Amino acid sequence: MSSKQIRQSRIKEIITSKKIASQEDLLERLNESGFNTTQATLSRDLHEIGIVRVPDESGFKYVFHQEETSQAIKQIIGMEIINVLHNESTIVVRTLPGRAQGVAIYLDRLPDSNIIGTVAGDDAIMIIPDAHGNVDKVVAKIKEIMA
Repeated sequence: MSSKQIRQSRIKEIITSKKIASQEDLLERLNESGFNTTQATLSRDLHEIGIVRVPDESGFKYVFHQEETSQAIKQIIGMEIINVLHNESTIVVRTLPGRAQGVAIYLDRLPDSNIIGTVAGDDAIMIIPDAHGNVDKVVAKIKEIMA
């Protein structure tokens, strides 16, 4: 098994055994387990594994993305989006502070989204559509999520 597979396996164990509220918490747990990794690597791992951050009664927690919870997650994501701006080639989504990465992961995973990729900061996401002609489709899909 590769070191990446071992690390991702440990991430799954941590997520299922403890309430993890932030990537910093998860990085700390990984370090305690002997995995020295960067936040960027952890973020990619979470994306690949299908782990998303969702609100709960005491803040936030990381969970496995599941189809049966997708409608609830869609509603939460919709509440976290403040607005959508665009020009002929690029789309910018403004989110609540600290939620851009979670929203970006959700948008990246949308089927038939016409999205090549996203770049997320703290409260803004830049979206690159697959074609200039699909900007309006992507914007409409995001506005549907917001509804």
